[in-house]
Amino acid sequence: MANIWMFPYRIGEFGGSAFLIPYIIFVVLIGFSGVIGEMAFGRAMHSGPLGAFKKASEMKNSRLGRFIGLIPVIGSLGIAIGYSVIIGWILKYLADSVTGNIVSTAEPAEAFSALARDFGSIPWHLSGLVLVLICMSFGISRGIENINKFMMPAFYVLFLFLAVRVAFLDGAFDGYAYMFKPDWSAMANPQTWVYAMGQAFFSLSVAGSGTVVYGSYLKSDVDVVSSAKYVAFFDTMAALLSGLVIIPAVFAYGMEPNSGPGLLFITIPAVVRSIPFGQVFAFIFFLAVLFAGATSLVNLLESPVEALQSNFGWSRRASLLLVGTVTAAAGLFVEGDILSPWMDSISIYVIPLGALLAGITMFWVCGDTFARNAVQLGRVRTLGRWFKPMTKYIFCGVALLVYILGIFYGGIG
Repeated sequence: MANIWMFPYRIGEFGGSAFLIPYIIFVVLIGFSGVIGEMAFGRAMHSGPLGAFKKASEMKNSRLGRFIGLIPVIGSLGIAIGYSVIIGWILKYLADSVTGNIVSTAEPAEAFSALARDFGSIPWHLSGLVLVLICMSFGISRGIENINKFMMPAFYVLFLFLAVRVAFLDGAFDGYAYMFKPDWSAMANPQTWVYAMGQAFFSLSVAGSGTVVYGSYLKSDVDVVSSAKYVAFFDTMAALLSGLVIIPAVFAYGMEPNSGPGLLFITIPAVVRSIPFGQVFAFIFFLAVLFAGATSLVNLLESPVEALQSNFGWSRRASLLLVGTVTAAAGLFVEGDILSPWMDSISIYVIPLGALLAGITMFWVCGDTFARNAVQLGRVRTLGRWFKPMTKYIFCGVALLVYILGIFYGGIG
């Protein structure tokens, strides 16, 4: 989701293809430090953040771990509350694509304003959340793993199809120029590097929560360095593919590129009204976005669900019921004008803090030997000398910078 509605705008805003250089640098740095660290941390502790932080603190005869572990769990739940509302919007637009309302009803800005008002999308919001919870109720392998095996490849196939279709639109070249014409002077602008760092950080989902949980489900023969490589690669491919669909389509019809919900729910619906077979385009687009959003929401909800299961002995269905009820109830009150500041507050003050605490715990509190052994497990090749400086110093430094600069700039991802 971070890549779909933010990356295309950022790449044009900060120098076109010149933005890709700092972005890829940070994807590599964070992918081969934070992502492998959180995966290995969860696997080594056989637990999500609540249990993992608790066990790590007990290694140092401290009882603070469980309280620290609450921070990434709360952050994950907080973002999930907002995402559940957005999933409802996506579901509504997918339904409108099926019925044809998306190309025949009110102007896109008016339609979205009516949906995004206070208590304006309750049926869709709750329906989307229930669908995700049902998928999760089947468990890890039969639920989460199976839906990701289907939804993620489907996302790429659908967006690849749309990218080919958009390439034949008159005026699409202007969109490609916006995205890829390099403005090398932008690399001298510190904000280019700041926002490239933020985009990479948030799109890779390092938060001390979801990746730690997924790591706890990994077997001992899994190479987490290789896994992190694929995460970084396909995350970047998703970003570029999203840009190749959205930006050329926007420019082909003389609209201004923007970011956030306005791009998905105002600009794109306005574009599909002009494209031949726009209803089909809209259906494929919002189906792909639904797949991206649903898998993101699963990741976010799994952290508090796992915490209840592992630390309090709750059944999976009871955990899902409680987490789903809290998410739905809170989501009702963040619909409308509160949603944006709610998401900003969590992403600025909580998410980077969770990632920083996970990095400090894994690479400093647990120690060099523990961290190296945890990452080496399942890997044939021996970790090189890069491991300690990349993880202990660079990642923790980047996480601290994201936290500080996010506060300073009012959000960078």
